[in-house]
Amino acid sequence: MNSTHMLLFCLRERLLDSDVISLACFLVEDLRASSPADLSHDEYQTAADWLRTHTRHRPEVAIICGSGLGMLADTLGCQESFAYSDVPGFPQSTVQGHAGRLVFGVLKGKMCVCMQGRFHMYEGHTLSKTTFPVRVFKLLGVKTLIVTNAAGSLADGLQPGDIMIIKDHINFPGFVGLNPLIGPNDDKFGPRFPAMSNCYDKELRCLATEIGKQLEITGLMREGVYAMVGGPNFESIAEARLLHRLGVDAVGMSTAPEVVVATHCGLRVFGLSLITNKVVKTYEDSDSVNHEGVLEVSRLRSVTVQQLVTELIGKMDINNNGPNDAGTKF
Repeated sequence: MNSTHMLLFCLRERLLDSDVISLACFLVEDLRASSPADLSHDEYQTAADWLRTHTRHRPEVAIICGSGLGMLADTLGCQESFAYSDVPGFPQSTVQGHAGRLVFGVLKGKMCVCMQGRFHMYEGHTLSKTTFPVRVFKLLGVKTLIVTNAAGSLADGLQPGDIMIIKDHINFPGFVGLNPLIGPNDDKFGPRFPAMSNCYDKELRCLATEIGKQLEITGLMREGVYAMVGGPNFESIAEARLLHRLGVDAVGMSTAPEVVVATHCGLRVFGLSLITNKVVKTYEDSDSVNHEGVLEVSRLRSVTVQQLVTELIGKMDINNNGPNDAGTKF
């Protein structure tokens, strides 16, 4: 019995209703069946060394921008940018709304690097390639990773345009063996069995909430649980109902693998989801979602997200690595 069959068996024992019928499709839809290809430490080091020789910046904070949120990079001063195709080992981003470049610069007195466009499993990348930049950032000296994404709302209290601070995640691909840490463990980055119970830094979440009050946007903000599914299709109604029943507030197709690797590396992590659509949960609802609509909501709320992240970077203690610091030495 493989991991997928075992998971389905366990869920059938617990969930005895019609939603389970579509669970198999939900779990394996567009997921790559093979384990991620292993990358050597030298490959990460080669990319980091190339960037060190091409930029004077030594970033302390890295920001991964979700769909339509690449404008965060525009806030950086003293910019230097590189196309992903120029950096050794970097995959290419193929999704609309993801520019595909690294931008180095200064924000609120702190050295930062911003990814304008991330990589997704559904593009055909292995998870080791999807998360490749995170380990490169670690080797560059980054201490804190900020991840943003566009997500669909399952919670009744979350509306398009709202901002959800991620307090936890459910990594559905990981349930069926699609985990970026599969393969020989690289002890230079972190332990074989990293804990994920504190992967979203509590202090940064509290700080973001306080900043929201100062910016008078608390009406747009709440904390919640994010779930990653494989994509690239949006969820069926039965899948949406199942996710809602499991306690998911927002769903998307990214973020969890990057956070797993960042936590393994000992980075502090702050995550937020910009809610771009309501996930359809009833058969009477005639609405449907499309990527163009996602990008439009991202554009309309871009300034607010930019302000929140900018103030967070300005006020965070860059030297406080929090409970997730693995003390890795290179």
